[in-house]
Amino acid sequence: MNYTKSFLLPVSAAVLLAGCGSSAIVSTPIENIDAVPLKVAELSEAQYKTWPHADLLTDTIPGMSVSKAYDELLKGRKGVKVVVGVVDSGVDIEHEDLKDVLWTNKKEIPGNGIDDDGNGFIDDIHGWNFLGDAVHENLEYVRILKKGDDGSEVYKNAKAEYDKELAEAMGNKEEYERILQMVSEADKVISEVLKKDNYTKEELDKVEGSNLEIVKSKSLINNVLSMGGGKSSVEEVKKELKDAITYFSGQLNYNLNLDFDGRAVVGDNPDDIEDTDYGNANVIGPDKDEAKHGTHVAGIIAATRNNGIGMDGVANNVEIMAVRAVPDGDEYDKDIALAIRYAVDNGAKVINTSFGKYYSPHVEWVRDAIKYAAEHDVLIVNAAGNESKDLDKTNVYPNDALDNEPEIADNFITIGALDYTYGPEMIARFSNYGKINVDVFAPGTKIWSTTPKNTYEFLQGTSMASPEVAGVAALIRSYYPDLTASQVKKIIMHSGLSSNTNVVLGGDKDTKKPFSEVSRSGKMVNAYNAIITADRVSRNKLSL
Repeated sequence: MNYTKSFLLPVSAAVLLAGCGSSAIVSTPIENIDAVPLKVAELSEAQYKTWPHADLLTDTIPGMSVSKAYDELLKGRKGVKVVVGVVDSGVDIEHEDLKDVLWTNKKEIPGNGIDDDGNGFIDDIHGWNFLGDAVHENLEYVRILKKGDDGSEVYKNAKAEYDKELAEAMGNKEEYERILQMVSEADKVISEVLKKDNYTKEELDKVEGSNLEIVKSKSLINNVLSMGGGKSSVEEVKKELKDAITYFSGQLNYNLNLDFDGRAVVGDNPDDIEDTDYGNANVIGPDKDEAKHGTHVAGIIAATRNNGIGMDGVANNVEIMAVRAVPDGDEYDKDIALAIRYAVDNGAKVINTSFGKYYSPHVEWVRDAIKYAAEHDVLIVNAAGNESKDLDKTNVYPNDALDNEPEIADNFITIGALDYTYGPEMIARFSNYGKINVDVFAPGTKIWSTTPKNTYEFLQGTSMASPEVAGVAALIRSYYPDLTASQVKKIIMHSGLSSNTNVVLGGDKDTKKPFSEVSRSGKMVNAYNAIITADRVSRNKLSL
């Protein structure tokens, strides 16, 4: 499942509603980071849109110093093209900010129905779609239940999780529907008082009267705006509520529906790794809107820089290879294994995997693909997940180490998500963490990027943190192509910024750990330092 975390109004809000380069260049001095003053002012709209590229020392925002790297280290330099595979829900390759950064298979003749290059995929001009026309899918534990009770512990755990999640989805859907009805009724009352459908917070505050209905409506709207994640209008809040209802309806209709078979339209056997004759070349997918996640990820990595529109990706000199393998629901191990191998075989040097799940019936297929990527010097940048879990106590898939055992290869880097507020709450409340199984942290809260049909949106999740790092990895591989995937991984981890801060985990202020203890490196990714470190490693001035 894609690791995007929605800006949903917390269900708990219902309670309140009811109650109412050069040797002269030096890296950022890590020892000074904890002396950086905390930023107390709200970020501007422009800062929100670019905060992952900000510099902590200059801006007091825990970005990756991307702009500083370009301004001070990369200006006037030319790198080589780097292909980045985006294994995801599909990518809108027609997007105004992505159409110029696409990988194109020059050995293939478009639309002739022939496998011109003999790679086993017909007309794969910009990548491959392993899902065909499939969009929605069950979660993996639902698929386990559908195979029947085999008496195993896996089945027992799957059944317990299914019962829990089904009840929660039903309850959440009903609760959000109730909140939406309350907000809509209160909004109607205020609109009639103001004699206008759309009104500002300032106009709301000026509403007066002793009428109990008006007083209650004003109080409710004020409450919901204050808890709406920075929403400035009732219409925005209602949209969030409707999105939440759609999300939970989708869970009930598809992800948790024991009678739904999303794979039927694909035509393969997902339990047979040798059955590979399936899919098509439509990397957007059958519904462009369903490619939002992958399009957002691609933009973070490589949206065309300095073209005066939209936003700038982290990396220049990148070609995005779109590999569609992640449905709305849990991905199949087979699709992921074949998608990684496809990206490797067709020239990707970095692969982004912003998805994951907690059950993996064919984990060996994916792990073999990870090792295959390592053998071909390809770095895989992976999202840690959004359940606020300690991954040293819980396996999440894909991964390069099970049950805290040694890593199977040194080409797999797992990324947790940072918030834009430096200090104790800089770990995104949803982010997974782990001293052993999360490698480093990067920006993942409220990230501005490309979405289908030439649009742009804020999304958040470790799904967004991972491509930030994939972009940094691509930068390193572009300007220092002699470095191996393993070296790039070590450079990213070694060169990050550390902090002595005790950080809040899962949004629970009673649960804290030192920042150094929530990832293997104990650091947050910094592109500026990474380029300096890469230069030193490339010139044999530093060994990692």
